[in-house]
Order: sequence, then C-alpha cells, then structure tokens
Amino acid sequence: MEIIDSHCHIDVTDFDADRDVVLAECRAQGVSRIVVPGIVAAGWDKLLQVCRQYTGLYPALGLHPVLLVGHGANDLTRLEQRLASESDVIAVGEIGLDFYLAELDRQRQIALFEAQLAIANTANLPVILHVRKAHEQVIAILKQLRPTGGIVHAFNGSLEQAQQYIDLGFKLGFGGMMTYAHAIKLRKLAKQLPLAAIVLETDAPDMSGQPCRGQRNSPQYLPQYLTALAEIRAESAEHIAAVTTQNAMAVLAIK
Repeated sequence: MEIIDSHCHIDVTDFDADRDVVLAECRAQGVSRIVVPGIVAAGWDKLLQVCRQYTGLYPALGLHPVLLVGHGANDLTRLEQRLASESDVIAVGEIGLDFYLAELDRQRQIALFEAQLAIANTANLPVILHVRKAHEQVIAILKQLRPTGGIVHAFNGSLEQAQQYIDLGFKLGFGGMMTYAHAIKLRKLAKQLPLAAIVLETDAPDMSGQPCRGQRNSPQYLPQYLTALAEIRAESAEHIAAVTTQNAMAVLAIK
C-alpha cells in the first residue's frame, strides 16, 4: 500500500534532529509522498531545500492566516516571484481564514486570502486551505474567485458545506482528529462523505491522533489514521489508501 500525506510541515524545526529517520520510517510504512505547505515567507527557502533533499516531498508556498501580523508588506510580491521561478511548487498554501482567534483582524485576513487566491489563479495552481469558523465566508470568496480546486485541510464543517467545496473542485482533509472517540461529528462526516472527496493528512507536528496524544505528530503515523478511516467507513484499508492517494494526486496534479 502506498499513501500520501497531503498536509505535513516536515520542514519545521521540530523535525530537524531526526528528519532522516522519520522519512525513512515513512517509506517503510508506505507513506511515499508528502505535501509540505508553507506558512511564512521567511521559511520558504528552507522548505524548498528540504523538499529537494528528499524524494517524494512536494512543496507549496503560502502565507498562513494565523501568522497574519508577521507577514511583511512585500510578501505577496515575493510569493508571485517565487511561483514564477520555482517550477516544483505544486500549490499555493497554506492560506485561508481563521475566525476562531478573535485577535486576528478579519478584514486583513480576507484581503490576504483574496490576494493569494488571485496569485494562485495567475500561476494556475491549486490551493491548500486553512479554515476555522469561517467556512461560509471562504466558500463565498471561492465562488467569486474560482481557483483551480485544491484541499480544505483538516475539514470540520457541515455536510452541506462539504458539498459546496466538492462542487468547487476541492477535496477534504482528514487526519488524527478522527481517531478520538468523542469526535462524533467529524467521524460521522468521514463516514458520510463520498470517498472520492477525501484525502488523508497528518498536519504534523500538530494535531496528533489518539495513539500519539500529547506527542509530536508525525507523517509516520498516517497509517494509523488510514486504519481509523477504514474502521469508520467499514471499508478495506487497501481500497481507502488507493482512492485517497489518487484523490490527492489528481487535485494537486502530482505525477
């Protein structure tokens, strides 16, 4: 079985001490490809260097909404320039809206999000979305700007919102959170949604699942999340691995 982690920050300092070991373990377990989203312009150089150092890592570049205050005035221009010059970048992300954190200026978030969507459209790249407590606003913006699809990372909206994303050409990311028995709504979504709409992810080093609760999350734990999804859906892990991997590769145009 081969599976793809559609959202993992393997480039961050949390993995500096043992990145080689983690990635070797991933390969041994069938995690053959990892998508690595960017979060700040200052981190793009290292992200690209890490992705080029190891086989099977695919870079995305973006400006994360939660880190709003740290983004510079020229970062959008830098994003345009990098996308024009770095041919191996497969998506714009991690971008989006986070209305969960009250201290983040909503209008500045919206302006940043819309600007990055426009840049993605110019570059003809899909987008990787971070959305918390803002699904209706994000969907409205997507309907207006119409990017070429992408992934809604760590999806936690309603079934109706899921369908709207699907209609807009998006896949929905599921990971460690569905391994918790109390995540009733999320587990129900994972069961109800068409498998053709689902991709697997870890969001490592964050969002650890139940088996590694309180520890650093890692792409090597993706098979555990695959097993959880197979149990929730009462389908074989082999089938889910094949379909979710194809879903991620198709929506991100990974060869």
